[in-house]
Amino acid sequence: MRWTFLQRIDELVPGEKVVGTCVFPEELELFQDHFPGWPVVPGVLLLEAMAQLAGKAIGYTVRVQRGDWPFPILSMVQHAKFRRFVRPGEVVQLEAEFDAFRDESAWMKVRTRSGGKVVAQAEELFVFNAVPLENPEERAKLEATEGAELARLWAGFDPKVWRG
Repeated sequence: MRWTFLQRIDELVPGEKVVGTCVFPEELELFQDHFPGWPVVPGVLLLEAMAQLAGKAIGYTVRVQRGDWPFPILSMVQHAKFRRFVRPGEVVQLEAEFDAFRDESAWMKVRTRSGGKVVAQAEELFVFNAVPLENPEERAKLEATEGAELARLWAGFDPKVWRG
């Protein structure tokens, strides 16, 4: 199973918000057990998809503001609520808004919508630069990978901004 859930980023305003789309394919093996005969997306995967989207917004924002890529890591989840089941193959819209942004952390308010209605929401704390990559080659490889992933997901991605 791939651990990247985002299909695309529809909107990204650095330091403000990001909106994206996600679909959990019906053929994922996990749906055989969650639940047999009535598959649903596990809540933890909805949290992870929202975290992936929020992480892209944090990474791009830091890159635009200070020129480096921060490697955001999900550190805490608070006030998680799941309002209805999400079925395999269902297209969901993910949203993340910056609630607090500091040099080495960011609080994000995240939501998943289906059919215009909120199906999951939470507050997620991300930390970054906790263990900086000192090796310039490793750092360059990671930044290139993240830049390529943003270019794949987001039609508005500007490689000039990414490269500085």
